[in-house]
Order: sequence, then structure tokens, then C-alpha cells
Amino acid sequence: MAAQSIELVEVGPRDGLQNEPEIIPSAVKLAMIGRMLDYGARRLEVASFVHPQRVPQMADAEDVIAGLPNRKDATYIGLVLNKRGVMRALATREGGARGIDQIGCVIVASGTFGQKNQGQTIAQGIAENRAMIRFAREQGMRAQVTISAAFGCPFEGEVQPETVLAIAEEMAAEGPEEIALADTIGVGVPAQVGDLFGRLGELLGGRIPMRAHFHDTRGTGIANAWAAYQAGVRIFDASLGGLGGCPFAPKATGNIATEDLVYMMERSGIDTGIELEAAIAANHWFAERLGRALPSLVARAA
Repeated sequence: MAAQSIELVEVGPRDGLQNEPEIIPSAVKLAMIGRMLDYGARRLEVASFVHPQRVPQMADAEDVIAGLPNRKDATYIGLVLNKRGVMRALATREGGARGIDQIGCVIVASGTFGQKNQGQTIAQGIAENRAMIRFAREQGMRAQVTISAAFGCPFEGEVQPETVLAIAEEMAAEGPEEIALADTIGVGVPAQVGDLFGRLGELLGGRIPMRAHFHDTRGTGIANAWAAYQAGVRIFDASLGGLGGCPFAPKATGNIATEDLVYMMERSGIDTGIELEAAIAANHWFAERLGRALPSLVARAA
């Protein structure tokens, strides 16, 4: 990857849709993914392996995965919260099927939120995620991990940087492909982001890449992405149109928009690999299917 470039992970099909009240048909999800591939997305979070009663929008995970284009230049990611999720991800590859390429594990940096999100204390989350990463590797499945609520918790408030870094150190011991910090409820500000990613970079010492995942609940998401870039992050999650939200985080809103992140980076001389006009067209296409405009400011200004 060139010095002046980033990798964008398109999380619209999973994180972007999981909070939508109306169930999106599998065919529409696949059409959305097709448009994302067309505008240059090459890493896509396409589904999560969670209980359908908890997140009904993801009940068709296996059907969506079975319909994915078999492209050698694309990486398909599935979110998992436990070993059962890892096993479901592995099952998508049975019989020679393409299936999922990489699992995304999640640990929450807040005991209360962790209990509500996946029924785990921080200590239990550390043990479970370490075991999941190890098991996935043994089965030939790539794995990365996200530390959720790294910048604040909807139930406990402030999250101490030392808590996040201690979790990161535990996760790093298993050698995941990436460690991400997620501002799940969009409370972070650039100074906080720069400090925490700077400290994480020092902890990892270049051994494991960092990834950033921001929500724009308080309008700081894009500024936070720039702060993370300045702190050495080169991999960013974003969602088409700024869709998203967490079913277990009250008042959480969407991810930073793919279009907004691409506009900022490209105008700053940083390559994203994404064709902005095509992303805006995909935004307008999906907005018609939802019956409302999507949050992305760049797409609205187009």
C-alpha cells in the first residue's frame, strides 16, 4: 500500500443495516453489495452470525453469503460474538463454497455494555475472544478483532484508556490480523482519538495493523477519522450513506459515511480506491429502496 493511501472496509451490509426496522430482502442486500464492489470496495463486512431474535436483520446471513460474487479480489467479513458464530462462518465454506474469508471478533471495553451486547464481562470477553481467534486460525480462517465502546459507554460513561490498552495487549497475544478501536456510540473527539491510537500504536510496535471504526452520533466522526490517520491508522470502517447503529446502544446512530470519508481523504491527496461518484449513485439507489435520504452529507450535496 502506498504511503499516501488508506484501506476502506465497507461495513454497510452488516453494521449499516443491522438497526434498520424494516427487514431488507436478501436480494436487495446482494444488489447493494454488487454496487459496493462496483465503486471499488474490496473488503466488505457482509453479515453477522448472531441469534436472529436478537438481530432480525441478520437472520438471512447464510443466504446472503451463498449469493456473494466469487471474486478473487474481494474479502468478505462476517461478525462473530462466540465460538458458535465462528463455526457458522466456517460452515459457509463447506463443500468448496466461497463463503466467508475473515471473521471479525468483538470485545467490549465496558462490563455493563458487554453484558447487554453479548452477555460477557470484560474478563470473559478476553478469554472468549482469545479462544475464538485461536480456534479460527487452527481451522484456517483469518481473524481480526474490534474493541467496542473504546471511547465511551452508554451505561458507564467514560472508558479509561488503560482498560482499552490492557484488552488490546491480551488480544495482540493471539496475533489477529488487525486490532480496531470502535467509537460505538460516537462520543469520541479528535484529541482523545489521537491519544488513544497513538498509545495503541506504541503498544503494538508495528506488529499488528490498527483499524478505526467511528460513528457520527455527535458530528465528530470524520474529524476523528482524520485524527486517527494522523496517529498512524491506515484502515478505516465506513458505511454507505452513513447508515448504521447498534441495537444494544441507546440513541446510537450511523457509521461515518463512505462518501464523506472518501471525499475528505481524496481531497487531502490520500488514495482510497473508491470511486466517489459511483458511491454517491449507490447511495441514491439505496435511498430509493428505503424511501428516505441517507445521512451522508457529501451525497446530499451532490
